[in-house]
Amino acid sequence: MVLQQDSIAHGNTSVPGDSAVPQRTVLTPKMVLSWLPRNATPAQQDSAIQAHFKPSEIRWSQRPDTLHLPGHDKGRNLLDAQLPQYYREGFFSKDTLFHPELPGGRYGVAGDPINYSISGDNVITALLLVCFMMAVISIANARGFIIRQAKSLVWLGESTSDVSETTNELRFQTFLAFLTCTHIALLCYLYTIGLFGDTFVLKSKYYLIAIFLALITGYFLLKLALYSIVNIVFFGGKRNVQWIKSFLFITSLEGILLFPAVVLQAYFGLTQQNVIIYCFIILGIVKILTIYKCYTIFFRHLVVRLQIFLYFCTLEIVPLLSLWTALEITANSLKINF
Repeated sequence: MVLQQDSIAHGNTSVPGDSAVPQRTVLTPKMVLSWLPRNATPAQQDSAIQAHFKPSEIRWSQRPDTLHLPGHDKGRNLLDAQLPQYYREGFFSKDTLFHPELPGGRYGVAGDPINYSISGDNVITALLLVCFMMAVISIANARGFIIRQAKSLVWLGESTSDVSETTNELRFQTFLAFLTCTHIALLCYLYTIGLFGDTFVLKSKYYLIAIFLALITGYFLLKLALYSIVNIVFFGGKRNVQWIKSFLFITSLEGILLFPAVVLQAYFGLTQQNVIIYCFIILGIVKILTIYKCYTIFFRHLVVRLQIFLYFCTLEIVPLLSLWTALEITANSLKINF
């Protein structure tokens, strides 16, 4: 009886000189590296590996995909436009982990929100820049007329009928009067935000600026209409034209003087109390100039001059108090009462 030798122990060994049974030895990188001396450099080792091993073509498996439930067809691509909707819907169809393109929210604890500040409001900043640029352009184009109007405003001997203007000068001065309405609306907005906060029933707090601007513009137009009706009836059309020119100039001057108050409060932290004091000073100067022009145009040649106080109170003080009441009622009606 002949016992067979163990193939595990002797299957991959070759005996020198034994050529009866040829055996194939599998060449491995370890065997190639063992032929090199111990002090071989990494470059020499890499050269030896490249000399004995050549890259071959990669042949991917052509076997069908079996990674699906038994008894079901293989999965379909969700990017396929012809794929029915029920293939895309599932328990994890709206999960952010299943769809990396969907926002998953924030991790951690949310910090305290930054309080609203006028200096960080891009809309207010853009509006002020536009007002400043348009004011500079208007003053540059109507500079000659403004200088003549200022002289007639200060000097009593200067005849206002000699102050003539072109269409462009009148247009730019009208635009300066509109900028005055815008500056007053911004001041009312800043005062309302500081008093009530930004809790209003409006969709956007910028609507509040538009509402204030509409009220203030209507106030100036109504006052101009009342002045025109009264002046035409009692003093004639020529003096009324002189007064309208002076009225536009004084209104434009008011807007120019109020612009620093808006900028200082919005960007330099000027307190609300100081802004109110500044606005009252400007309002007092404007009213003094107004009553002075009323006197020089309408009442200088009259013997009884007590009429100017009735004229001034009726056409200046009463509309101003009415405007303040309308702004206050509007702000109280639009704010959210908790």
